[in-house]
Amino acid sequence: MTVDKELEKLSHSTPPAATPEARARALTAAMQAFDTAGNNALAPQGNAKGWRQSSIINWIWSPAMNKKFLAGSALATLLVIPAAGYLAIELTGNGLPIVDQTEIAGNLSRGEASKQPVAVAPQAPAENGTLAEQSVVDAQALQDKEIPAVAKPGAARISEFDANNIATLTNKSEGFATALGAAKRSAPAAPGIAPQQQLAEPMAAIAPSPAPPAEGRVQIQLDPNRERFANAAANPIKSVATDPVSTFSADVDSASYAFVRRSLTGGALPDPQSVRVEEMINYFPYDWPGPDNAAQPFKATVTVMPTPWNHDTELMHVAIKGYDIAPATTPHANLVFLIDVSGSMDEPDKLPLLKSAFRLLVNRLKADDTVSIVTYAGNAGTVLTPTRVAEKSKILSAIDKLEPGGSTGGAEGIEAAYDLAKQGFVKDGVNRVMLATDGDFNVGPSSDEDLKRIIEERRRDGIFLTVLGFGRGNLNDSLMQTLAQNGNGSAAYIDTLAEAQKTLVEEAGSTLFPIASDVKFQVEFNPERIAEYRLIGYETRALKREDFNNDRVDAGDIGSGHRVTAIYEITPKGSPAVMNDDLRYGAADRAPAANADTAHQGELAFVKMRYKRPGEDKSALITTPVNDGNAVAAVDAAPQDVRFSVAVAAFGQKLSRIAAVDSYSYQAIADIAAASRGTDTFGYRSDFLSLVRLADGLSQR
Repeated sequence: MTVDKELEKLSHSTPPAATPEARARALTAAMQAFDTAGNNALAPQGNAKGWRQSSIINWIWSPAMNKKFLAGSALATLLVIPAAGYLAIELTGNGLPIVDQTEIAGNLSRGEASKQPVAVAPQAPAENGTLAEQSVVDAQALQDKEIPAVAKPGAARISEFDANNIATLTNKSEGFATALGAAKRSAPAAPGIAPQQQLAEPMAAIAPSPAPPAEGRVQIQLDPNRERFANAAANPIKSVATDPVSTFSADVDSASYAFVRRSLTGGALPDPQSVRVEEMINYFPYDWPGPDNAAQPFKATVTVMPTPWNHDTELMHVAIKGYDIAPATTPHANLVFLIDVSGSMDEPDKLPLLKSAFRLLVNRLKADDTVSIVTYAGNAGTVLTPTRVAEKSKILSAIDKLEPGGSTGGAEGIEAAYDLAKQGFVKDGVNRVMLATDGDFNVGPSSDEDLKRIIEERRRDGIFLTVLGFGRGNLNDSLMQTLAQNGNGSAAYIDTLAEAQKTLVEEAGSTLFPIASDVKFQVEFNPERIAEYRLIGYETRALKREDFNNDRVDAGDIGSGHRVTAIYEITPKGSPAVMNDDLRYGAADRAPAANADTAHQGELAFVKMRYKRPGEDKSALITTPVNDGNAVAAVDAAPQDVRFSVAVAAFGQKLSRIAAVDSYSYQAIADIAAASRGTDTFGYRSDFLSLVRLADGLSQR
């Protein structure tokens, strides 16, 4: 009678408005009801054990969701149970696609629910330990054992699951659609759940098992790692006879080295696409000779030496050092911290590390610098309007109060941050937005092109962008690079507090204070001396030959004291290492003595650099000829820093699977690095040697 009265009362009440969590709870109730009924059901076709193809999703999702969200929601359960049978048929046998399970795991890692029910298809094991974690799950155990939850609350967010999509997929049953629609309209909201923290329930994980797949077992490969890197092919060997000029943009980013370190210390070789060799080389401080004054902001030093991994080629090592601004003369800084506080940032190596990193930076700034703080999670919010660093306690307090929660509305946050930067704009000073995030901008304009356009428009106002990446599993390195390159800034990856200290304190001048923008390099090789060349790294920074003299083409920026190193592997004419045949037409009738300028016959190459001074639109040119006077006869005769940077270049190429260094061992790399370690004030070079040893061990598994 009590139930009848309650139902009678409900029948006269107005159903509350549908909420995303209500929709998800309704679906979960149906799935759980089906799980319960499925224990006594006949085995689905093709499975003698009686285990359903879709149950892995329910096994992960349903128990976690129901324990919190279905408590007290009897009406939702009553309404959807009659539809469970039909839903079961649709999930297991009526044309639903078998999809790659990495897509499911990827959606979860981005905080999204799959837009339609799916069945999981088995996959082969991951190779080299660099892909998804592999788990082998006993099918019978899925029905008998509860999965332990290992994720923290807030670590995974499930977005709105529109029940209308289910109704569309299953339109063969009008009654099913009606029942499910009623459930989503009438299920009450779960208490204590903020709108931007919907369905923040722990997700379950499957414990890995070393046992091989056996009869009655289903092999599952979950891929929570959704990190994305620019897919750039390695630079090819080019013939000087047909392509004598190499043009590229400066790259002072250092994110790649930290990615590599994180992977190796985590017990896996890095994804080759995450390795940008030039960023690994430029990660280290080198004692390259610098200019005497700011009138000419760069000085180039060129060394030609034998190639350690190929006795028939040589390396042309070009080292650039930027003018180092004295701390007392650094311009005033107007900084806006744009901080991702979405739910996925609730990890020790994300928001907590981010807060500590920004505290270090604030302590590095001068009293008359200003700091603003904008956060984004679903929508943007201003936490701190422009505040002088003299009020340091106010800034630090605002940082300490940051808490994670919600989705990731990065585009709106960028707009708000640039507005604040414009509000506190310092003429002849440094005006910079510092974006700190762990992943995507998945609310609002989110394509790389849309965000690139926003950054380019604001760059013209004299406001630059620095991008700092945190954490693992969702990092969009490709987007970080796009934003930093188009925002006249740099990208770094902060995986430890020591890395934050290096990037934001020890190298604060080069990170914050630009001395030149749109820095481009162009190298022309003399075909009478050099047959072929290969640029090591800079694949994502390649420019067309005509871009060098086009001041409208954007390029990399260099900050105070920045060091930039470029290394070419060159093949002298007549060397047995030449890969390209001589041309049948055109080369023979070329008269070198007649056509070549006799003053330049002894040159190997000609290095040119273009740059713009801060606030200027027209570029200036610096040139450096390379001749036999730049050459050394042996590797050991090269300067110490040159040799160490070459060891790093060899390491980066080996991790990138570059064929040129296939036969060059990790031990040989370590030997060169150890012999050229020199003064290692902060221990960076010793850490590098540790990484080489780790890679050697992991490669022999």
